[in-house]
Amino acid sequence: MTKILVIDDDAAQRSVLNLTLSRARHDVIEAKDGREGVRRFMAEHPDLVICDIVMPDQDGIQTICEMRESAPSIPIIAISGGGIDIGPSYLGFARKLGAASILSKPFRPAELVAMVDRLLERAN
Repeated sequence: MTKILVIDDDAAQRSVLNLTLSRARHDVIEAKDGREGVRRFMAEHPDLVICDIVMPDQDGIQTICEMRESAPSIPIIAISGGGIDIGPSYLGFARKLGAASILSKPFRPAELVAMVDRLLERAN
């Protein structure tokens, strides 16, 4: 079973992601913000990370950069629902900084699972 770290400040979104990924037979670890996400990342050594971009305290861009420093090859999916003006530009920036894939919220569960499976397959 693969271990996936989900970092998102929205508890409802984390819950939906956890349910979706658990149903696809992944072990899910949750973090409520970027700082906790980096701590969990270092402690748990997940196989893949899903990271929201727009979060208080420590945003997803900084979080992705910190994770990339210690694990340059881990697949990271950047997600954002930051609105028309914010979402696409932040997601593009996250991609340049090392996110393997990006998704704009809302997205279909099947779309996420397919992306996760594809990235995990490439990583092995």
